[in-house]
Amino acid sequence: MFESRATSLGLSIKEKIKDKEGITAVVSSVSHVISMEKNEMLEGLITKRPVLDVGATGSSSVTITVIFSTLVAVSGAYAFGSAVGYSSPAKTGVMEDLGLSLAQYAVFSSILTVGGVIGAACSGKMADRLGRRCAMGISQIFCITGWLAIVFSKDALWLDLGRLLVGCGSGVLCYVIPLYLSEISTKNVRGALASLFTVMLCCGKAVMFITGSLINWRTSALIGAIPCVLQLIGVFFIPESPRWLAKTNAPKVFEAALRRLRGENADISQEATDIRLYSEYMQQISDEGFLNLFQKRYINQLTVGVGLMVFQQIGGLNGFAYYTSFIFESAGFPSSVGSIAVAVLQQILMAILGVLFIDKFGRRPLLLISASGTCLGCVITGLSFFLQDFHASKDLTATLVIIGVLVFMLSFDVGLGGIPWIIVSEIFPINIKGSGGSLVNLMNWTSSWVVSYTFTFLFEWNSAGTFFIFAFIGAVGILFIGKLVPETKGRTLEELQTCQ
Repeated sequence: MFESRATSLGLSIKEKIKDKEGITAVVSSVSHVISMEKNEMLEGLITKRPVLDVGATGSSSVTITVIFSTLVAVSGAYAFGSAVGYSSPAKTGVMEDLGLSLAQYAVFSSILTVGGVIGAACSGKMADRLGRRCAMGISQIFCITGWLAIVFSKDALWLDLGRLLVGCGSGVLCYVIPLYLSEISTKNVRGALASLFTVMLCCGKAVMFITGSLINWRTSALIGAIPCVLQLIGVFFIPESPRWLAKTNAPKVFEAALRRLRGENADISQEATDIRLYSEYMQQISDEGFLNLFQKRYINQLTVGVGLMVFQQIGGLNGFAYYTSFIFESAGFPSSVGSIAVAVLQQILMAILGVLFIDKFGRRPLLLISASGTCLGCVITGLSFFLQDFHASKDLTATLVIIGVLVFMLSFDVGLGGIPWIIVSEIFPINIKGSGGSLVNLMNWTSSWVVSYTFTFLFEWNSAGTFFIFAFIGAVGILFIGKLVPETKGRTLEELQTCQ
């Protein structure tokens, strides 16, 4: 290809060299050809040559540094889970001690989502400008401040402000943690490590629900701050993402961080070269502005990212998660602490199964199974209330509602709970990770707020119809996943982000 261009260039030189003005044109033509060849060499190295990670050099085992860094990162997911699980068991104590009405407590409970929207709006830019570690640290400062405001609150204002700050920090963590985990791990374990985000989130919800039912709400809030403090301290002892360092033109620090993650005796030359070449190539594009997201070259990634985040929420998640007791009671099923605790523990089990299977079976199969299960759960739950309207047996409707809720929650945690965050962290090129991440995270939290806000109104309008609507949305989500979502298992981030 270069020879043909050189021949053509030679012919044009003969014509242009006859006059002085032609000299400038010749220089310009030569520069253009060299620039084109440099770009094609970079593209060829990234997209045509197999991109290898350390697994190709015999060092694919997970190092102590990767394990420690993962534990520090997912402690933030545990903190987020604690925030989600706090409001339900604390309800009675908070309302009695501070004299809040049910409407005031509803504001306190839901304002976490409002804070999440605020945090989500700046999560991508924060991670891009300050780095993944710094973004996690700053978000935990917000969370710690929020928890302390709740602990020492004397009225609804401080209570809501604290919950809002915890939501702001959580909105950042939801994006940055899976992003950091995907960028420090090798392709053979990337899915499993990133899935730990979901496992720890479920653990945080379960532990907070159980302990919150046994101890004072202020003490419970103080316990909620502990994982935040642990992550804030831990970020000072873990390496920054090598891919972010490569983007910021810090070659020595980049290689030092990569070697620290892969081990002193590992051959990192191939992986380092691939990351560096990819970063150099993407820097030439320089599409960091928000409006540049909507270019044709990024439409597939944007569609997949936004679609997954929206379907994760509008399929009814917060209706089931925030109003579990209300659903049980409305169907005539006793919402005892024991039954809910069992359901939460089963969610943890399913999240763990997701970790074990994600790098074996892939992202798409688990997403399809998960979406199908949530759709089925909505149908069963809707059927329970449909039969209730026709005065069916109370035992039948109660049995159906517990089956429907458990099918939905267990199915959600095996795939839809965490995999959308993993895929989003994998598919966006490094030059638009900030703006793209902020957009999809914002869509996720906004959708979450919409479901949380409208659920009670929908339920009052038509209880059975509410869940049938969720089931229809879930069916559309299955088609979306089957048609548009790519499989990312077993491929490096550079391969994924240049072959879309």
